[in-house]
Amino acid sequence: MSLDLNTVLRDWPHEPGMIKVRKVAGLDGREKLQLRIDLGVLQMEMLGRPDGQRPHGCESLLAYHQNRAEMAEASGDTYHLTADECSELQQEAIQYYHRYVSLFQLNDFAGVVRDTQRNLDLFGFVDQHTERDEMIWNFQQFRPYVLMMNTRAKASILLNGSKFNEAIREIERGRDAILEFFQQSNFPELSSKSSEIAFLEEWLQEVSAKRPRSKLEIMQREMESAIAKELYERAAELRDAIKQLKAAGQTV
Repeated sequence: MSLDLNTVLRDWPHEPGMIKVRKVAGLDGREKLQLRIDLGVLQMEMLGRPDGQRPHGCESLLAYHQNRAEMAEASGDTYHLTADECSELQQEAIQYYHRYVSLFQLNDFAGVVRDTQRNLDLFGFVDQHTERDEMIWNFQQFRPYVLMMNTRAKASILLNGSKFNEAIREIERGRDAILEFFQQSNFPELSSKSSEIAFLEEWLQEVSAKRPRSKLEIMQREMESAIAKELYERAAELRDAIKQLKAAGQTV
């Protein structure tokens, strides 16, 4: 059997500017995720570490170091990551990045939440276990983007369930988390230039505009319109009805 991939690549051409992803059945019977890139195809496992490896018998390098850190702390020792270990962890994080970007294209938002949260946990772990600022920043510089993707996935799940108010709160939480990150960093001025914050702000307005209005909101808007048109009798009727709704605790 030829190992030449040209047939596969020709049947699934790369298109610049497009993220092309598909699921395929693996020879082991498990579903695989494939990402088309300019020079070929990246194939990833759906669960566990994307390349299917189990470093030191653990699900991932992060899990391995987390286990070691827990044992060190139980013995009263301090666990430190070396520069090489940080580099290895960063390479592993890139695998998860490729997978969550691919899963997002397939609307597998639960998978995106899982993998983005995993990388956020990694950033926090490195922050705790190395004192070298340049190593910490090598990871933390990506926090705004990962937070944005995590927020997009969580809010998308809520929107798919028509939970507009919860989705709006989720988007606000994500935006505020990114803003807080910049404010606590050495570069607070970057918050005004953040494409992640700008995207979430724009999406927030979009979702808010599409959110179905409650009965109370509709009546309040109608009352404001009546006042603007000097229909004061109608405005008074609506004002009284709004008061009754609020007194009864009705907002829908």
